[in-house]
Amino acid sequence: GFFRIVFGAEFHVSGRVDRIRKYDQPVRVYADSRAKPDRRKQVAAVVDDIRSKVRHLDIAMVDDRKDANVTVTLVRDRDIEKTIRQFYGREQGDKIMKSLEPQCLSGFKKDELFRIQHSDIIIAVDAGDFIFYDCVYEEVLQSLGPINDDDKLPWTMFNDDVQMGFFDIYDQYLLNLLYDPRIRAGMSKTQVKELLPKILPDVRAWITKANGLKE
Repeated sequence: GFFRIVFGAEFHVSGRVDRIRKYDQPVRVYADSRAKPDRRKQVAAVVDDIRSKVRHLDIAMVDDRKDANVTVTLVRDRDIEKTIRQFYGREQGDKIMKSLEPQCLSGFKKDELFRIQHSDIIIAVDAGDFIFYDCVYEEVLQSLGPINDDDKLPWTMFNDDVQMGFFDIYDQYLLNLLYDPRIRAGMSKTQVKELLPKILPDVRAWITKANGLKE
């Protein structure tokens, strides 16, 4: 599951997708509310939840756009298509709409070492509470690196046939593996495969503690 989601890309624009992509700096999130209802508090609650569940991820909200490397743009559902075209241009926006038919979308820019530099997220605020939370969790998490979707994995939100609206245990494993400091941006599948047996026991212990599970 980790290899299916962390490598590859649901919508491939440019560059290699056969390397680990992640932030190697603190992640700061700015919410740009352009529609009613104003859901910035809900975005902040999701970010807090993610921070509490991913051990080595430094993520928090900021009040100023210039301090952010993740921007969440909150719009009306009917404005999703227009906003995507504003962000990506008409030609690329048309390809995204045809390929994904999204109610929400995330993407990121990385440097030559596969370190993510900035992420943009677009989410509809008026499509209902469940869809909103499902979108916020999935898009914020995808903006951190696991950008692929796979319909063969029934346990993950990174599957277009699965809707959750919360940060489940399986996806906590994926993000905690990705953000373990031993997994570095630019690593290949072979390099990661050698490390996972050493990392997984630590991740399992953390997730057990963070969720109050039994040993």
